[in-house]
Amino acid sequence: MVTVIPGSDLLTSALNVVSQSLQIPVIVFLLIFAVYAVITVGGLISEYSSRKKVPVKVIKDLIYAISRSEDVTELENILKNARIPKNQKRVLINIARSGELKKDSREALAEKLIENEEDIIEKKLQKTDIVTKIGPTLGLMGTLIPMGPGLAALGSGDVTTLSNAIIVAFDTTVVGIGSGAVAYVVSKVRRRWYEQYLSNLDALSKAVLDRLNE
Repeated sequence: MVTVIPGSDLLTSALNVVSQSLQIPVIVFLLIFAVYAVITVGGLISEYSSRKKVPVKVIKDLIYAISRSEDVTELENILKNARIPKNQKRVLINIARSGELKKDSREALAEKLIENEEDIIEKKLQKTDIVTKIGPTLGLMGTLIPMGPGLAALGSGDVTTLSNAIIVAFDTTVVGIGSGAVAYVVSKVRRRWYEQYLSNLDALSKAVLDRLNE
């Protein structure tokens, strides 16, 4: 016969208390994630409708126009009238106005401005990335936590408690996976948009720098 050490009972009870105390916070976070997922979809639709689509031909023509500009004033006018997003115009105009700097300093400024745009984009994607990774994890936690008391209740013939535990387990799983899936799709679509945005910005900034370095 195996002798149960009293200390192990204490540790098991403490572990059970910690586990059960997490149930309410897990459910609260899952509800927050579900609401955030719905809001994010609305934000994605709004961003899509207001997003300025820039074809490759526009970028190509703009690069040629930049290379043919006579002076900084004409270069700024070309950038101001370009069919590109406002944030890109702001970065490129700041680079165009750095003609008084030496080549290395000018390139360092351009690199820093582009890095700042990358940081802004990364912050926008960070929230949905967190929901993508944490949502299913919380869903799994919400599944396992109530199953302990539910199975214990089954041992004593309390089917009602087990049924309630299973309902909570399934609901948290669905919400967790659903929130993560929605956040993943939103993050994927936005990342593709922003990669194109940064690619265009990088190409245009190099064209401006080449023009200033002549």
